[in-house]
Formats: sequence, structure tokens, C-alpha cells
Amino acid sequence: MKQPGQSRRRAFSGVQPSGGLHLGNYLGAIRNWVLHQDDFDNVFCVVDLHRVTVPHDPATQRTATRDVAAWYLAAGLDPGRCILFVQSHVSAHSELAWLLNCVTPMGWVGRMTQFKEKSGAARESVSVGLFDYPVLMAADILLYDAHVVPVGDDQKQHVELCRDIAQAFNRRFGPVLVVPEPLIREVGARIMSLDDPTSKMSKSNPNPRSRIELGDSPKTIRKKFARATTDSLTEVRFDPERPGITNLLGIFRTLTGWSEAQIEAHFAGKLYGHLKKEVADATIQALEPLQRRHDELMSDLTWLESVLASGAERARTIARKTLARVHEAMGLG
Repeated sequence: MKQPGQSRRRAFSGVQPSGGLHLGNYLGAIRNWVLHQDDFDNVFCVVDLHRVTVPHDPATQRTATRDVAAWYLAAGLDPGRCILFVQSHVSAHSELAWLLNCVTPMGWVGRMTQFKEKSGAARESVSVGLFDYPVLMAADILLYDAHVVPVGDDQKQHVELCRDIAQAFNRRFGPVLVVPEPLIREVGARIMSLDDPTSKMSKSNPNPRSRIELGDSPKTIRKKFARATTDSLTEVRFDPERPGITNLLGIFRTLTGWSEAQIEAHFAGKLYGHLKKEVADATIQALEPLQRRHDELMSDLTWLESVLASGAERARTIARKTLARVHEAMGLG
């Protein structure tokens, strides 16, 4: 359902300010946001409240948050065509998360695989916030009446939980919340680690050679791709049984727009070294204008802060309406 005055379906997306953004964040998410920013009524957020669910450095948190926002804008997000803001600047996220907690069974949250992976053997000592992370994510989405949530396939379970929470709320209190759908794009949806191509490229991987960070220099990019894990074979072709080569080819496909057939024909008879060099070249070419624009934005924080303040005010306008419906339905106030 669309709300009054809403002409397009709405989409919500966000990234944590935890460490430098990497090529997987860009190709799997941010690049698609830019390419499709006129397809939806878009709300983009730097989800800093999610960052504090685990130990973090308060001294660098604020700068890291602005850094992510600068990458959003450098990639091509237009604050005149979307809402861009910082999650903690809109207190309704925390309030709705609490209200949703009161209708969400613990068993639903306990089944989330990411909590099991992140908590590991320390499950009894991690924060309640880490356990409750998916409910806050549901609040992020539901607060803006989002119809679609562009995510990687590893986040699909969180959107499914969000749907379950919204449906449970609506069954209990009436048709108050929009039930969203995940939007997963096939090409570039999952960029894998360079040192372990069976795992997703991640900011949390302790090995910096596992990822291409958006701010990496050309020399660093070439070195990381040169050391990327492949296999003992020689033929350059897409093969799910050969994750290292397929990951490099997938990155090349996403950056160039070539088809699989074109790429395999191009690399026919060539060695892995040729592939790694060309993937590095394509990556450097794609990131150079982003890096230049990012540096310009971070050198003018006054303007960046004004964009985030304006976005937060626009976000609050929507959030207040959703919270008012929730309060009324729950008999609050």
C-alpha cells in the first residue's frame, strides 16, 4: 500500500559505518542504488546505531559515519532525488524498535544466522543489542513504509523477519505497517573475499588483503588482485566449482557490463595473470572518479553536514506519521 501523496513505491537501504567501505559494498549495493535511484522513492541511511551493537571506537565513530555518507554522494546519489541521512539523527528508529520488540517472539530473533555467526562461542557475553539487531533493522524499514529493500542475498533472512514482524503487528492491531519485499539483483549481488572466495567480501575480515577498499591506491589494488586466491587450473571461465576465478570474472562482468560469453571469449587462451591485471585495471578506472569526489566532500564537511541535516528533517517527517499510526493502534499517548 502507498501512503497519501506517495507517487512511487519506496525503497530503504543502509550501510554501517564500520571500517572502510569496500568493492563489495559498492558493486553489490551502492552502485545499484545510483543506477536505480529514479525507480523508487528512495531513503538511504548510514545506520550508525547498528554499529554500536559491538565494541567500537567512539573517537572515530562520527568521522566514519561522515565518510560513508561521502562515499554515497561520491558514487552518485543525489540528495535532490533521494533522502540521505544518519540513523541516530532520527530518534524514531529507536522508539519503533522498542515497540516492535514488544510484538516479536524471541524465538524468531534467535534463529537469525548472522547473530549465531557474529556471537560465536561468546554468545553469553555479547550485547543484547547484537541479538536485537534484526528488530532495529525491521524498524528502519517499516518506519518509512518501504515497499522494497535492496539487499544482498545474505541479508534476505533479515527482510523476511521484518515481513513476519509487520504481518504479526498488522494481525494484532490492524493494517498499520507496509509489508516490504527484498530486492536482490543477480549481477554483482555478492562479491566474494579475495583470500577466501567461498566467503563474502567483508569489512570485518581481519585480513586487509581480502577486500578492495574504495580508498585503496592503484598500486594497492593491483597488489591485492595479484595475490587473489584462484586454483591450479588454467582455463579462464565461469564455473561455480571454481569460486576464485568465478569471483574475479564476476567483478569484471559487473564493472564492464560484458556478458559471460563475451568475457570467456576475451580471455580464451590467456593466463590468470591477464585476468587479474584486467580486473585491477577495470576497478581502478571505476574507483578513480569516486575517490576524487569523496576527497572533495570530506574537505567540505560544512556542506556534507547540511545535506545530512536536511535529509534527517525529511526523514523525520515520514517517521513521525508512521509512529503516530503505531501509537494510535497500540493505544499509546
